[in-house]
Amino acid sequence: MAILPITICGEPVLHRPAEPVTEFDDELRQLVDDMFETCEAAPGVGLAAPQVGVGKRIFVWMYDDQDEAPARGVAINPVLWIAPPEPGLPGEDEVEGCLSFPGERFALRRSPRALLRAVDIEGKPFEHEVTGWFARIMQHEFDHLNGLLYVDRLVHPENRGAQKAERKNGWGVPGLTWTPGIDDLEG
Repeated sequence: MAILPITICGEPVLHRPAEPVTEFDDELRQLVDDMFETCEAAPGVGLAAPQVGVGKRIFVWMYDDQDEAPARGVAINPVLWIAPPEPGLPGEDEVEGCLSFPGERFALRRSPRALLRAVDIEGKPFEHEVTGWFARIMQHEFDHLNGLLYVDRLVHPENRGAQKAERKNGWGVPGLTWTPGIDDLEG
């Protein structure tokens, strides 16, 4: 297993839809193992393949503060259905961050419920109905597979703060990465 470099906002793979997984082989198993190791080292609660430079429809999660699914899992070729979010601006308890926009946190209104359907590393279908922060994690990682970062969904005034952070950090251009355990960043 290896800790992989995490791509930063501006890397093209983060801004385009990921391709479906068609081969369930040792290479896929290695990628998923490396994603878990990278997510743990970051530390994060989820990591999508585009965040490690791989344009495939895969994400992992490591979140044990819920009873709705295994504390650690992989979703391959997922489909996500969400309930409409409550109208209005996000509250202070709706702040999230992203390993591809490291060290920054902004408030974003998300749906409180989600239904995830995907296949596991063996290609076996599964389904999880999730709520609360776990639903937020699923939406965040699923967005990565569709070429979106959470900062793309921010509304005023949060979007201004994200734009300012991007400029200040010199992000928004291809080729930027950070490696957990080596670089002094966190998301």
